[in-house]
Amino acid sequence: MYRTKLLIIALALVGMTITGFECSSTELTSAKLYIQQKNYPKAMEALNSEIQKNPKSYEGYYLKGYVEGELGNYKELVNDFNKSLAISNEYEKSINDSKKYYWAQAFNKGVEYFQRAGKQTNKDSAKVDYDKSAVAFEAATELQPDSVTTYENLAFVYINQKEYDKAMPPLKKIISLDHGLDGYRYLGEILYDKATKLDSKYKSSKDVQDSLEAQKYYSQIIDLAQDGRKYHPHNSELLGLLSNSYIGAGKKDVALTTFKTGVQEDPNNKYYRYNYGVVLLESNDYEAAAEQFQKAIDIDSTYENAMYNLAVTYVKWGTHLNKIAQEKNEKAPIDKSKYEVALPYLEKLVKLKDDNASLWEILGKVYTVLGYDQKAQDAFNKADALRK
Repeated sequence: MYRTKLLIIALALVGMTITGFECSSTELTSAKLYIQQKNYPKAMEALNSEIQKNPKSYEGYYLKGYVEGELGNYKELVNDFNKSLAISNEYEKSINDSKKYYWAQAFNKGVEYFQRAGKQTNKDSAKVDYDKSAVAFEAATELQPDSVTTYENLAFVYINQKEYDKAMPPLKKIISLDHGLDGYRYLGEILYDKATKLDSKYKSSKDVQDSLEAQKYYSQIIDLAQDGRKYHPHNSELLGLLSNSYIGAGKKDVALTTFKTGVQEDPNNKYYRYNYGVVLLESNDYEAAAEQFQKAIDIDSTYENAMYNLAVTYVKWGTHLNKIAQEKNEKAPIDKSKYEVALPYLEKLVKLKDDNASLWEILGKVYTVLGYDQKAQDAFNKADALRK
């Protein structure tokens, strides 16, 4: 469902220069000495004493923030640095440089733990490292709250662990920062997964609340996809999310109008053609759907999704026509013409996707209708083998 990636940065780290010892309180002088000795617990004691005696000690907060950074306590670092700046901007440049320094440390720790988790053979050990990776990236977002790359990596760590609810806030942040396509795509997929699961649950539970919750998610996806299209107007995945969500929300008329308009405005856009076809197929307008899928294939002869849906359209069309004929006359012969049109597309697709059990299943059914009994049995056997 999701394609996980992790972006790795290279950043020159900027260190900290401790200011001189003159004109400082005893506590600050002691703290600086302890910092030079890397005796951070003692430095923290001295700085806490300094701040208790002098709550306006912006240098005390600044140094305390630095020590928190060296101890890996990044949230406390940010808090102390902010307190220093609230009192004085004396250390503003040093604070900004330090934040970049510790952001790079936290970010690279996140990458390190993620890569290590991927090499683990034990699931529990891998989870520990993935959790550490997430903690590190969360810390990095505290240090550089406008870093899109950090939120992307954090989201992908959670997606990789299938913790989709936790992935949603960083994905939303990506969208708010730069309207990034990944934010729209992955967030849309998570919401769509929630909506379809609730739909399925409703079919068995008949609990109206499940249906209402599903509709809320579909509405969110529609809003999300429409916003995403402002910045990525021709992205096929956003168009797919939009059309599927219109259908799920029972807004087929809106979907038909939207994609019909798209086709009229940009007739050579295969994605508009494809999604218009999907909505037409859902509306059981087989002839019109077949036309749109065929147009998409004419534009791009390698468009596999269009080939698949064109084949499915003809199979459903043939089934529909034969059902009507049987209802009128029980002895009416089976019309095989639509299945014959679907066959070459299905045979081409199974060559491209030999490991797709559903494709082999559909092909087996078409072979059965057309009387190719041995080929049908072989296709069904292939589908069964893939599902084991």
